[in-house]
Amino acid sequence: MAIEPYRPNTEGQSRDELDRELDKKIDTFFHRWNWKLLRFIRTCVFVVIGLWLASNLLPPVIDVIFSGGLGPMLLNIIPTAVGLFFFIGFQFFLMYFFMARTRIYWVKPGETGVSFKDYQGNPEVLEAARRVVTLLKGAKEFKQMGGEVTRGILLIGPPGTGKSYLAQAISTEAGVPFGYLSAPSLQSAFMGMGNIKVMNLYRKARRFAREYGACILFIDEIDAIGGARSASMAGVGATGMAANPQSGGRSNVMMGMGGMGGGNGILNELLLQMDPPPQDTWWGKLLRAVNMRRKKTEMPPVLTMGATNMAESLDAALLRPGRFDRKIAVEPPDADGRREVIEYYLGKVKHEPMPLNRMVSDTIGYTPVAIKYCINEATIHAHFDGRAAINYWDFTQAREMHEWGLKQPIRSMSYEERRRIAYHEAGHAYAMVKLLKKERLTKVTIVRHGNALGFAAWKPEEEIHTRTKDELLDRIKISVASRAAEELFLGIQMSGVTGDLQQATYQAAMMVGAYGMDESYFSYLLFGGLQGLAAPDIKPRIEAILNAQFDEVKQLIEHNRAAVVAVAEALILRNELTDIDVKEILDRVEVECPFVPIGAAKERPAFGFSAALKRGAEQSLSRRRRDSRPVALPPPASNTDDPAITVIDAPI
Repeated sequence: MAIEPYRPNTEGQSRDELDRELDKKIDTFFHRWNWKLLRFIRTCVFVVIGLWLASNLLPPVIDVIFSGGLGPMLLNIIPTAVGLFFFIGFQFFLMYFFMARTRIYWVKPGETGVSFKDYQGNPEVLEAARRVVTLLKGAKEFKQMGGEVTRGILLIGPPGTGKSYLAQAISTEAGVPFGYLSAPSLQSAFMGMGNIKVMNLYRKARRFAREYGACILFIDEIDAIGGARSASMAGVGATGMAANPQSGGRSNVMMGMGGMGGGNGILNELLLQMDPPPQDTWWGKLLRAVNMRRKKTEMPPVLTMGATNMAESLDAALLRPGRFDRKIAVEPPDADGRREVIEYYLGKVKHEPMPLNRMVSDTIGYTPVAIKYCINEATIHAHFDGRAAINYWDFTQAREMHEWGLKQPIRSMSYEERRRIAYHEAGHAYAMVKLLKKERLTKVTIVRHGNALGFAAWKPEEEIHTRTKDELLDRIKISVASRAAEELFLGIQMSGVTGDLQQATYQAAMMVGAYGMDESYFSYLLFGGLQGLAAPDIKPRIEAILNAQFDEVKQLIEHNRAAVVAVAEALILRNELTDIDVKEILDRVEVECPFVPIGAAKERPAFGFSAALKRGAEQSLSRRRRDSRPVALPPPASNTDDPAITVIDAPI
């Protein structure tokens, strides 16, 4: 059988496409041809010199050693000297290798495969990145115009927003090497080792920049070494309308925060290397010594990209122009951005038709990494369920796991304790449904998730970035509704309100001492943040707000007892209720017992002598409470457009 010659598969390709592919291969082969030729010549020279030395010097030396009287003496001295050399040198080598060697990942152009088409959800940040790429590609032309190439870019944003991902995309699009390291890896237990790490790091980066035209160094968590050396040197942010600290769509959980710091020696060396004096190579110094080079020394462009979520703690010298010239805020994407991110990651997996609008609403406040995680977890859920494509139920399960943790029911819990938790959470749920207008209750449960025995959660339908006074007061009502339900239906007070009271006190304290919503514009944040809110004179004003909101939400629950009881009993029976379940229950109950709002509850007529006596006793108690308060607040409105919060109760 005749063997046919190899012919490339050119089906569907025109002559022009084949020519373009051939031109591309030729360009790739001759790309950086001068550097490749230089390395080849240098390698050949070293090989020739080594062979010449081995062939011409080794035989005479061996003859002298073994034929003369010097040989035996050298044979006694050389092993000792070699042993000492290797013993001492090996120790210094280990010290340098393990302590002064930077743990950095060097990625050559195109190795990551991450480009601008993979960065979704934030077009403004992407446009700023495109300008950086344009400057890196045309650094020589830009310098000829008289400009200076950007030396540093600081990416500011919460974790998971894609800061390192963006840096990789910039290096790929610019076709330059990319060095990734964590700032704590520059620290060392021995003084001076950190400075050596920084010097070696930038020395190698400049070597790559001479070869490729530019180089990118990405330093993650730069606040670990770039912290302010004194309080007066701390970086200062711009003044403007404060962002809502709890406006994200995800469930908010109270947790602690920590700080980081760095050595001044590493910071000082970093400041020098980011804005160094001109340094020439040894070849340039030799040419300059014989007057063969007259032009000024030019530093190869090394772009330092830092990432942090604590920009206010960085040293001012690090933030000045000439070091971090540009500061790009990388925030979680908005609704349109989340749609792009969801569509991008859904395109990578097999899926059934998905309600994109509902998914966009479900992920308010999510970062791109969180969305990627949920879709990947949904794929795992579908795989273990024996299905080849994911659906919306898989995504919901993954999102709930991400927000609330693993579901761990306590099977030995007594009926009485389940009943207590059910009425506690029913108070939250009913207040949420009746006080919030643009949000939807997502779930109320008495099944343990993490360290919470139960919780009630809601989400907004769209992003909300600011809050009014009435909305904040409704938040407080929702937080203390659990205690009101405990007193009305159980006649007890439980320890599970720990997180609720903490959240309510925080909201009231911010209203009084930060937001100027209590007939005073004095800000206690001037005296050390939240520590200033602990001043003695602020406590009575906070107590007045908390008591007023507690009275109102207690009236709301008491005059709609049947609805709260129905939700609580359904919780006892079914353990978990969704927003649809709660709506069906309330619609059914309110047919017989119409809803009574807070304002109308005070004017509701009494029927029967016992009802009148009970109402009179409650009014007398409420009057005594109001008279004992230092400050009385007007009753708030019940309408709200508040962002999402999940009330997560501490263990009871």
